[in-house]
Amino acid sequence: MSGSRKRPEPFVGTPLRDMALRACGLIVFRRIVNCIPPLDNIEYLLLQTSYGKHHWTPPKGHVDPGEDDFTTALRETKEEAGLDAQQLLVIDDFVKELHYEVRGKPKKVLYWLAELRDPGTGVTLSDEHQDYRWAKLDEACALAQFKDLQDTLKAAHRHLQAQQEKK
Repeated sequence: MSGSRKRPEPFVGTPLRDMALRACGLIVFRRIVNCIPPLDNIEYLLLQTSYGKHHWTPPKGHVDPGEDDFTTALRETKEEAGLDAQQLLVIDDFVKELHYEVRGKPKKVLYWLAELRDPGTGVTLSDEHQDYRWAKLDEACALAQFKDLQDTLKAAHRHLQAQQEKK
């Protein structure tokens, strides 16, 4: 996790009642060894909530008071999927910001991209989730359902492909 991370500007001078809900997470991926074709070796981790409509998302959660965004992303990934910072390699030059409404209130979600160092590492779900799946891009987008999350997954995939082509 070396290098600088893009960090969005914090809210300044915004009345608390007008602030968006804020959440952060990691789009965790793994590379399947000996996959043919080799550019199709990427799978994304999605978690299915155990509440509401049981939607699928990467691990994410709300920012605790005094906590910075990236620390939230790491904490939530550990809490929700059992994956800690030592098991992940964060891609420093990728961060996406999503905006949408939840129960009539604006929500802002930041996602960083992180590779699981050992593709065989197990996932341990929290009580907030009932299932998880490693999925290639098309399946991940079908599970994600929401266009902004689908677009974010596609952007992550393009980013990884561009990195691969540079090697």
